[in-house]
Amino acid sequence: MSHHQPKIETSPKVSDEVRKTTCYMCACRCGINVHLKAGKVAYIEGNRDHPVNKGVLCAKGSAGIMQVNAPSRLRTPLKRVGPRGSGEYEEISWDEALEIATGWLAPIREKHPEKLAFFTGRDQSQSFTSLWAQSFGTPNYAAHGGFCSVNMAAAGIYTMGGAFWEFGQPDWDHTKLFMIFGVAEDHDSNPIKMGIGKIKARGARVIGVNPIRSGYNAVADDWVGITPGTDGLFILSLVHVLMSAGKIDLDYLSRYTNAPVLLNGDETSPEFGLFLRDDDGKPLVIDRNTGKLAAFDTPGIRPDLHATHRAAGVTHRPVMHHMAERYLDPQYAPEAVAERCGITPEKIHRIAAEIARVAFDEAITLDHEWTDFRGETHKTMTGRPVSFHAMRGISAHSNGFQTCRALHVLQILLGTIEVPGGFRFKPPYPKPVSAHPKPHSGVNPGMPLNGPHLGFVQGPEDLALQDDGTAVRIDKAFTWENPMSSHGLMHMVISNAHAGDPYKIDTLFMYMANMSWNSSMNTGGVIKMLTDTDETGEYVIPRIIYSDAYSSEMVAYADLILPDTTYLERHDCISLLDRPICEADAAADAIRWPVIEPDRDVRGFQSVLCDLGARLGLPAFTNADGGQKYADYADYITNHERRPGIGPLAGFRGATGDEVGRGAPNPEQLDRYIENGGFFVNHIPEGANYYKPWNTAYQDWAVGMGIYDAPQPYVFDLYVEPLRKFQLAAEGHGDRQPPDHLRAQIKATLDPLPIWYPSLEDDHIDTAEFPVHALTQRPMAMYHSWGSQNAWLRQIHGHNPLYLPTKLWEKNEFADGDWARVTSAHGTITVPVAHMAALNENTIWTWNAIGKRKGAWALSEDAPEATKGFLLNHLIHELLPPKGDGLRWSNSDPVTGQAAWFDLRVKVEKTDAPAESQPAMKPLKSPVPQGPDHLEWKVGK
Repeated sequence: MSHHQPKIETSPKVSDEVRKTTCYMCACRCGINVHLKAGKVAYIEGNRDHPVNKGVLCAKGSAGIMQVNAPSRLRTPLKRVGPRGSGEYEEISWDEALEIATGWLAPIREKHPEKLAFFTGRDQSQSFTSLWAQSFGTPNYAAHGGFCSVNMAAAGIYTMGGAFWEFGQPDWDHTKLFMIFGVAEDHDSNPIKMGIGKIKARGARVIGVNPIRSGYNAVADDWVGITPGTDGLFILSLVHVLMSAGKIDLDYLSRYTNAPVLLNGDETSPEFGLFLRDDDGKPLVIDRNTGKLAAFDTPGIRPDLHATHRAAGVTHRPVMHHMAERYLDPQYAPEAVAERCGITPEKIHRIAAEIARVAFDEAITLDHEWTDFRGETHKTMTGRPVSFHAMRGISAHSNGFQTCRALHVLQILLGTIEVPGGFRFKPPYPKPVSAHPKPHSGVNPGMPLNGPHLGFVQGPEDLALQDDGTAVRIDKAFTWENPMSSHGLMHMVISNAHAGDPYKIDTLFMYMANMSWNSSMNTGGVIKMLTDTDETGEYVIPRIIYSDAYSSEMVAYADLILPDTTYLERHDCISLLDRPICEADAAADAIRWPVIEPDRDVRGFQSVLCDLGARLGLPAFTNADGGQKYADYADYITNHERRPGIGPLAGFRGATGDEVGRGAPNPEQLDRYIENGGFFVNHIPEGANYYKPWNTAYQDWAVGMGIYDAPQPYVFDLYVEPLRKFQLAAEGHGDRQPPDHLRAQIKATLDPLPIWYPSLEDDHIDTAEFPVHALTQRPMAMYHSWGSQNAWLRQIHGHNPLYLPTKLWEKNEFADGDWARVTSAHGTITVPVAHMAALNENTIWTWNAIGKRKGAWALSEDAPEATKGFLLNHLIHELLPPKGDGLRWSNSDPVTGQAAWFDLRVKVEKTDAPAESQPAMKPLKSPVPQGPDHLEWKVGK
């Protein structure tokens, strides 16, 4: 009897070629190896040499192959020929599309540049798009940060010169206790997963603070299922316990923060509450060595946290006195806040004790000698091995700025920032707030704007106001309503433009911003605004230009569509000028490049802007002879200089490509990046990689890299003086005064020391009628709406139930398969429900952006995303409900303008199951055909 073994090819040829680039399936910017067969993508894997992911790749990254083959991809420029929303388009050439755009935009620029509103979504090229808008001359530019995480960014930069996410990371090699607040799984997922794995492998503990126990919180050793919007109160209670026990780092506070800086104590002075300063404008402290006044950075001094200064009958006290007075108040005791936070007093005490034990009893020391900015040499580096990370969950509230500030103050009191085991900045951060630009809004017809649009105000003098006090910007950023709105208010653009408040616009130009669906509050209302006509029958928003790679819901409302490429067909620049891929020990940046060629008549949006900028004669995009300055985005990346020797990419600069950070443009720079795997890394010298804001070795390295032009050491701002300047204006001091109806809000919310106040929605509604908190978060397998049309990822999240905690589940007698009617002060939805025990008892939630409108994304009209999927956006309004004062207040943080998505309150009722989720909007007619039921193809032979 013979046995024949089947002949199996155990090592099949998987690709003809491997091309290395950067993933775009979320904001991690991981390195990927794209395997090609016969010029087509065969599969995608992680790049083991890449500094971000070191070969790890998540489901999203692997599913990138389905993005570049998605049936929903736009195929050619389109001109609307039917009514807005009808989906009736005519295919046109690129020449015609750009002629139309130029014909619309050129007259605006010559007469009223502000009538162009140019806003972008998650494009990751904001230094480029902002330059284009600045050169055009419109003040109306921002990206998506205003409805994402500006509270996090602004609070971090104003407090310590950097923030979580792109700005820093835990010291994964040394931390012993990791505490996360409001972190969902879509952002920074690979690095956090890898980091948590690393620290748990050596026995470090993880504490998760989030109303929802999913993802990272599910693997936490301790879960704090906090009541939404009370994170700041919980944090300040931890501060109270730690200060009461004396478990704060006094030496760190004295040396590296403004805790010893003296505040003007003269209540009759127009400078009451501001820093006492010397003749050079430097904040003053008392030197412990001499007992005399000295500038905070004087060599050899030891700032005193206790001493006061008496002059002209007035006692001036240091910031530390004011902090002790505030946070030792019994109102912050665990027993006073626990019920509101939804946790027990004992748990707050226990967590505070654990933080103190690890920070002080388990402190670590590294034998690294270093010299600080006052000239003192230290033989070692002391580490407090407690690290924190936070994201949108604590940011997207109307009290989010002060909550984020409170978390940073907790870190600083413990001495855990830029020390071994703590939170560490990634280059180009840290930067003092003074190193950042201030916002600019100087409009001159036919001329560029007078400076960058976005920045960090230092006082009322920096607000973007007309002479009559009205807003310069269409989104009302940098006004008394939200003075420190460093990322703009993208969620207010359409409603303000529709209302003509502060003025009418002519053209709305948007990129990758799905504003008619999941990227807007008040979805139904926004759709009506986009299609509304005036008494003459003309659209209230006259023209809309939109660019996207896919047939999203927003496409149906554009007058002109400029189809973008997918991320494997384009050049991109992940730049130190923008959102780099740096690590705490290294500066790093990366590129994307066309690893495949498009099979459609599409162009990368940034290259289109290079062409359009030249047609419009924008100075930044034309040569002296009027010719086009940059042939495309790749040309711009290579040859643009933000200032002499500083360009979008830091690596392989200079004529021979051997200069780093600074250097002349290198015509072969992109080729060198491609040869290097699509990225560049330059490590910080050992001994310079901690204590960055004060370490002279780091400051010198940063100057060499072009991050600074001169060393810029600074101290952390526990007390944020610009906030006090706005309060002083509200109290009647200074030439620029707020309107009377905003004085109380400014005085109450722009406090220079972190405070907590209930969400503004709670003040505008009957919380007894709407007692339940409602949240959304994104799953790890999806980052943006484009991910939920992905054939692979749809199998993970094909629809999104509304998750209810046990208390509400049992109270309403829900069972599997039931549906609920959910009502807010703004609207009602009817949706399927599911039970989840690991959830704050008064909170419901769902995955965001899974729900789709029928007809969009090339999905069938009976797709589960359209019949069982839904959005909470229908329940949220961009304005708060009226409260009887005759005013309508923005549903935003009053400091920064951050959209307060997570303040939503609702009531939940069991209801009969409808045929599909409600509201069910009329299907859209898509310019691309519906995709096949089964998406499959064969690559290569």
